Amino acid sequence: MFIEAASVVVLLEEAGVPREIATMIIAMTPIFELRASIPIAITVLEMHPLSAYLWSVFGNVLPVLIIVFLLEKVSSFLSTRFECWKKFFDWLFARTRKRVHKQIEKYGDWGLFFLVAIPLPVTGGWTGALAAFLFGIKKVKAIPLITLGIMTAGVIVLLLTLGAIKL
Repeated sequence: MFIEAASVVVLLEEAGVPREIATMIIAMTPIFELRASIPIAITVLEMHPLSAYLWSVFGNVLPVLIIVFLLEKVSSFLSTRFECWKKFFDWLFARTRKRVHKQIEKYGDWGLFFLVAIPLPVTGGWTGALAAFLFGIKKVKAIPLITLGIMTAGVIVLLLTLGAIKL
């Protein structure tokens, strides 16, 4: 995962994209998010850790806002018009429901925070935004919880990255 994301960053740099924007773009992707953008920004792009953290958090929050506000409309529109999109959203929603149901059931709305704050594969802002939609968590609650989770995950990844560099 790290190597693929670093390759994308190198391509963006060669295209003249500023390193801050490259960091933000990596953080916006559903696979990498800030789990990859922070280490890459610090090690490959040689950014200051605080700058890497801030651009990564910003980049990770942007798609969450779009998902939270538009997912219902987009999925409904596409699912009612195209069978392939209906199958995709049915699969995606069933998969997400299965993975996060226990956490939401156990911790309620705060389950979103824990889901996003622990920087592991298939967790993060994208999954948190999907979970908020699927479990009917209101936007006014979901957005702050997911954002706080992203910020917490960012601190964890930042500390792990800085610790790994010192080793």
